Amino acid sequence: MENEDATLRPRIEVLADLEPVVQDLMEAHEAKRILWFPSEVLAPAPDTDPDQHFAALRKRAEGISLPARVALCVNLLTEEGLPHFHRILGQYLGSNSFWFKWTNLWTAEEDRHGVILHDYMRESRILDNPVLDRMQFDYMRAGFEPAWDMDPYKVFVYTSLQERATQFSHANTGKLASQCEPLIGEVLSNVAKEEARHYTFYRTIFKEVLARDPDRALVSAVALMPAIDMPGINMPNFREMADVIRRAGIYGPRDYLKIVEEQIRFWAIEAVAAVTDAGKRAQESILGIPKRLERVADAMESRTKAKTFNFAVAFNREFEMA
Repeated sequence: MENEDATLRPRIEVLADLEPVVQDLMEAHEAKRILWFPSEVLAPAPDTDPDQHFAALRKRAEGISLPARVALCVNLLTEEGLPHFHRILGQYLGSNSFWFKWTNLWTAEEDRHGVILHDYMRESRILDNPVLDRMQFDYMRAGFEPAWDMDPYKVFVYTSLQERATQFSHANTGKLASQCEPLIGEVLSNVAKEEARHYTFYRTIFKEVLARDPDRALVSAVALMPAIDMPGINMPNFREMADVIRRAGIYGPRDYLKIVEEQIRFWAIEAVAAVTDAGKRAQESILGIPKRLERVADAMESRTKAKTFNFAVAFNREFEMA
């Protein structure tokens, strides 16, 4: 990090100061975590017929609605974008400090999310698996390059917002799909709980950043909080699938509004002691973001009309949504 410019150097110093906090948070995280593995969750009960187990799973899964299948596709592909995020965290947080231990732990935990969802799709056959595999390949090839300007503070803002949004999406998809197939509800509940723990880590870290470097932290936050590109932005058909997810009540602008309001409260933005004019302007702008997001949600809902969808990954079956 010897060649970091003057803009980045103060942030690197704050990250170094936070290493004891990272260690404490990691220890608390692992103490509370119940480690699970895909093969355990999806396996048939001991001394039962595996063929009958998976045949019964496929029979139940036939009732999963097409909107829920679309959401499962997006959730799965998002999780399988993990290599992009491991690279980004390693690039922005560095590889020669305690932070790398967190990045590796986070990656190890997140890796199971894509594995279990892909295993479930293969066994349940609710999606066209060859099409799904091609989508995953195309998504990975497209990459994910957020415009964060090598700012580690923006990493914590983004991950706080994104981990919470992903938690919402997994939990709500699980509620919808588990109405007829309870195993996918268990799968997504496990994933959502882990996203919640990761969210707790990242938002706590950014609160500590605000306490140490309030003005720079506020300027970083205001650059991202009005809207974030979800990890799947570059996957095939993402915008249409996101529209299905919104219409199904799984995740949409009003959920993002709730997430932003939650962070403003937790980070106590109103009480942050900004000193510079830039920090004060950023603080004022952040406090005004919820009203802007509410207007966006109102406008989107007022323009929504019934629409017919079909996706190759869902066997090109047409369905209409209000």
